[in-house]
Amino acid sequence: MKKSSVLLLRVSSILWIIWGLVHTLAGVLVLSGDTTSGFQAIGDGVDPATIEMDYPGIVGGVLNQHAWNLAWFGIVTIIGGVLIWRKNMTAIWVTAMVGGLADLGYFFFVDLAGYARFVPGTVMTIVSALAILLSMKVWFSQRSVK
Repeated sequence: MKKSSVLLLRVSSILWIIWGLVHTLAGVLVLSGDTTSGFQAIGDGVDPATIEMDYPGIVGGVLNQHAWNLAWFGIVTIIGGVLIWRKNMTAIWVTAMVGGLADLGYFFFVDLAGYARFVPGTVMTIVSALAILLSMKVWFSQRSVK
């Protein structure tokens, strides 16, 4: 593998690990808080007073399920980032599917709707997109070598 390809994989790996750490932390923080603070953390582009209320238990349950997903998405992408660093070509696809599809939903339903601020929300979407593009460039270049 060319040095430039290894460098692209390393950068992608670091981006995925950062993305994974942020999302694991977000999941843990939302799980450890109450429903209102969880929504305020996720929808940081919305006036916090407008979403401060007593939510029915099911709303908290759905939010906690979302937080659980954030945490496991994060852990999987951290593991994927380590495997990408080690030049595992399968990890490129698995990590892109888990992190990329998670961020795609966020981008469509939270980011584009204006419910989140640019930092950290949109920045993390850019991080995952960049990680996908860099690692896919290597994956496709390796396919053409064979």
